[in-house]
Amino acid sequence: MSEFRIAKRYFVSGRVQGVGYRYFTQDAAEKLDMTGYVRNLDDGRVEILAVGRPGQHVQFRAQLLRGSAFSSVSDVREEPAALRPEYESGFMISHST
Repeated sequence: MSEFRIAKRYFVSGRVQGVGYRYFTQDAAEKLDMTGYVRNLDDGRVEILAVGRPGQHVQFRAQLLRGSAFSSVSDVREEPAALRPEYESGFMISHST
């Protein structure tokens, strides 16, 4: 029996811009077969919309906390998000806000 897919929005704080964090996030999501996007925010955080099964989200959040080799993650906040058809296939790096 397969689990249902849910969407979550993550906001990652710390030194997460200019250190390969978006590429790290895209790679982690693709390895977990999740869909969505990642983008830089003007306030220095990174925003991620991820779609996957609940178990995938647990693994994904652990990866977000670990971060890329040159990042330093201080906080990962998450909130439920609406499932939207445009984010049901692939995981992309989106334009910054």
